[in-house]
This record gives sequence, C-alpha cells and structure tokens, in this order.
Amino acid sequence: MNTLMIGYDLNQQKNYPELIDAIKRMANGYWHHLDSTWFIKSDFSPTDARDNLRQHIDEDDELLVLRVTGASWAGAGFEQSAYDWLSNSI
Repeated sequence: MNTLMIGYDLNQQKNYPELIDAIKRMANGYWHHLDSTWFIKSDFSPTDARDNLRQHIDEDDELLVLRVTGASWAGAGFEQSAYDWLSNSI
C-alpha cells in the first residue's frame, strides 16, 4: 500500500465536498491537518489517483499527487496523533 500526498487549489468554482468525498473513497486511512493537503494510504498509484480525482476539479484548478512512502519528513505545530499517523504511514 502506498502513502500518497494530494495537494490542490480550486481556483474559480469551489466544489470541495465532491473532491473531498472522492479522496476519502480512495483512502484506507488519511491525514488531513492542512487545508488543501491530504496524505492517504491507498492502493492507487499517483497517476491513477490523479485520473480518479481529475473528474472532480475544473480545468483551471491545480492538482498534485506524490507517492511519499519512505520519504523523510519533519513538521511543527501539530497534535501528537498527527505525528503518530505520519510516523506510521510514511
């Protein structure tokens, strides 16, 4: 299972509920402590996740999906459960 980072900017029409529901449906656990950034556990590849989510954004929106499994990371200002999830998932 991969850990993916999903980041987006919805520029004109903001349909966050539809996009968020699509992200959650792909996830087998997720971390969402920053407004437009998600980390999810998923069997999707970055390309498959992008293709799945693309139908929920407009042409002027931006979407980035990265596989971060095994990446190093650091953070500040989060509650302990947020750090625990990242430590166990990346």
